[in-house]
Amino acid sequence: MSIEPLTSASLPIAEHAFAALAALLIGAMQLILARGGFAGTFAHKVLGYVWVILLLFVATSGFFIHELRTFVLFSPIHLVSIFTIFLLLRAVIFARQGNIRAHKRAMTLLYFLALVATSLFTLLPGRIMHEVIFGS
Repeated sequence: MSIEPLTSASLPIAEHAFAALAALLIGAMQLILARGGFAGTFAHKVLGYVWVILLLFVATSGFFIHELRTFVLFSPIHLVSIFTIFLLLRAVIFARQGNIRAHKRAMTLLYFLALVATSLFTLLPGRIMHEVIFGS
């Protein structure tokens, strides 16, 4: 295992991958840690905003990665980026409106679809993250 393939990749790919990894870790913390009480709620909000910014960065930086080209410069994964941006904004609105159930459902869906599921695709042979984790 070596991060050299990632650090030698083009800038959008490296930044995208490191932001996605940070979002995976913070998202897991958000799903696991207790909420409620002043300290729990404050920490949840702070980590939540950091996670939203990271996920927005991951989704938008994906538009500058064109390794897989199905439709000119884009691939189906770019549809996930559009969906992510839309649902992320909706989830923030849900929280601000006090609709915590919809907020939780949207954020959980984003975590598992936009981060976990798409991360699994990066582990396929021939992809940079496959080389990072499993070697060439």
